[in-house]
Amino acid sequence: MLGMQELIIILIIVVLIFGAKRIPEIMGGVAKGIKSFKSAMDTEEPPASAPPPAPSAGNAPPKKEP
Repeated sequence: MLGMQELIIILIIVVLIFGAKRIPEIMGGVAKGIKSFKSAMDTEEPPASAPPPAPSAGNAPPKKEP
């Protein structure tokens, strides 16, 4: 697990790479992505509980004769 020192170092590197003005824009985009993912998961219909179809005789592999 990351300690406090590691998190501070990562935060400093992120600020140096992206700049302080871009970080809120990036976080806003991440938040919108998370919200759209959650809404898609909520609106998704549950899978049908019907059993899978049995293989037909035409799709079965040929039987080996001894």
